[in-house]
Amino acid sequence: MPLQLRLEERSPKLLLVHGSPCKVNEYLFEDRPAATFDRIAQMAGTDVLVYGHTHLPYQKWVGATLFVNDGSVGKAKDGDPRACYALVELGRRSRAELRRVAYDVEAAARAVEDSGLPVEFAAQLRSGGARTT
Repeated sequence: MPLQLRLEERSPKLLLVHGSPCKVNEYLFEDRPAATFDRIAQMAGTDVLVYGHTHLPYQKWVGATLFVNDGSVGKAKDGDPRACYALVELGRRSRAELRRVAYDVEAAARAVEDSGLPVEFAAQLRSGGARTT
């Protein structure tokens, strides 16, 4: 798979990456300094940037760039075990809607346990990443 996918045939321009345009494993947490997002927006040269890696969905405008973290399908980290995705509408004022979809979390967790992976992975699926005691 490509490290990034650019859709630039029309305006607004869209860039899809895993972590960030700089590094595939960079974490773009929502509370990073504004200067970080400014630097990335300048480097990316796009109108809308969609990414994940943190498994924490959010969206925010930084200058003229819409940043969208589309969350995750499985291995959530925000306490909601449902799958999360972003529906992005490109236009004069692009926007994103973060949506949740239920799936059989218990079946996925049992499959993890049956695979021999650490049981903590199954617990994380069940809790949506919320800490359990």
